[in-house]
Amino acid sequence: MGLRIGSLAPDFTAETTAGRLSFHDWMGDSYCILFSHPKDFTPVCTTELGYMARLKGEFDKRNTKIIGLSVDPVANHAAWARDIEETQGTAPNYPMIGDTDLAVAKLYEMLPEDESGGADGRTAADNATVRSVFMIGPDKRIKAMLIYPMTSGRNFDEVLRLLDSIQLNAAHTVATPVNWRPGDDVIIPPSVSDEEAKKKYPEGFKTLKPYLRVVRQPG
Repeated sequence: MGLRIGSLAPDFTAETTAGRLSFHDWMGDSYCILFSHPKDFTPVCTTELGYMARLKGEFDKRNTKIIGLSVDPVANHAAWARDIEETQGTAPNYPMIGDTDLAVAKLYEMLPEDESGGADGRTAADNATVRSVFMIGPDKRIKAMLIYPMTSGRNFDEVLRLLDSIQLNAAHTVATPVNWRPGDDVIIPPSVSDEEAKKKYPEGFKTLKPYLRVVRQPG
């Protein structure tokens, strides 16, 4: 299928720690962060799940739902949640998908479509590619994708920063420069003419090059 930025995020129905849900219906008009894990009771993922739980309020402020995925059963997720709370201080406070038949992992191309069998007997190494982050917009289109190896913990502060950038672009048609943080100056993209920019930013903007124009962050 070739998922890429701009692709329609595949819909699915799955069992989760919050009950059975239909993904697109559950999303509603929210953004969504779908992030996956190769197996329950893995050390790096344990730290990630706890940190995402602590960040949930920040995602809530941004009209963004969080949902995790592991190929193990939902019952295992509940036991893992206790370990996460004990070691990280916060248990997952968002749904976790139990992808025991590997259907969602295959649908999102984290595992080959012709991968046989289910979760039973599989190790984290068998599922090493199930370490993805998908950022999905209210239009159900993929806005960004991140893929990490098992040995490197994901930087969810960066995911939050990326979400801010994407939402700023959606609201104001601006781009964000290297290492941008909320409140920093932004870039007027080439698709916006100088005439349009003058109307949109009557206070003015700085032209460094014809293709590189910076302005105070709107909003």
